[in-house]
Amino acid sequence: MTTLEQLEAIYGFPGETSTVKEAPRITPKYQALIEASPFVALATAGPEGLDCSPRGDAGCAVRIADARTVLMPDRRGNNRCDSLRNIIRDARVGLLFLIPGSGTTLRLNGRAHLSVEPELLASFAVNGQAPRSVIVIEVDTVYFQCARAIVRSELWNPERHVDPATLPTPGDILAEMSEASVDGRVYDEEWPERAARTMW
Repeated sequence: MTTLEQLEAIYGFPGETSTVKEAPRITPKYQALIEASPFVALATAGPEGLDCSPRGDAGCAVRIADARTVLMPDRRGNNRCDSLRNIIRDARVGLLFLIPGSGTTLRLNGRAHLSVEPELLASFAVNGQAPRSVIVIEVDTVYFQCARAIVRSELWNPERHVDPATLPTPGDILAEMSEASVDGRVYDEEWPERAARTMW
């Protein structure tokens, strides 16, 4: 399949419920969904390609400034800055909010820029630690996504949770990818303390 006509012949066109839900701003009901979400996937694009990174914060992953603007603190991480590099060169972003226990997800598309305004950074401080930047997102469109993917995957079903002991650890992966120049066992042993110390 290589043309839109071929695609439409198979899938047809969206019904009213798929289109009427889309808004150019954050409505009160969409605000309730956003404020219930502590986790969001942030998608960006840049000259090197695409990026989708996990973002999470205590309580709510973003702060709603107004019906057309959301603010996302850039908390401490691995310093790759893939998303931030992309935003500087291509403002387009996509967000997918997840709400623990709910099948409904929320999608938000918009344009972003980075702010290092001192008062804004300070307003996001946790335990005296402010983020180094805040992603300011101007909303283009927002709409909910139905629960089929969450239901099919049984994402919130505790009986489907994977035992971490059955998975390779980050240290295992680092040791393999670095051909053992990184001591994976030491990395795994030190990570909990390092993460607690640098969480914010």
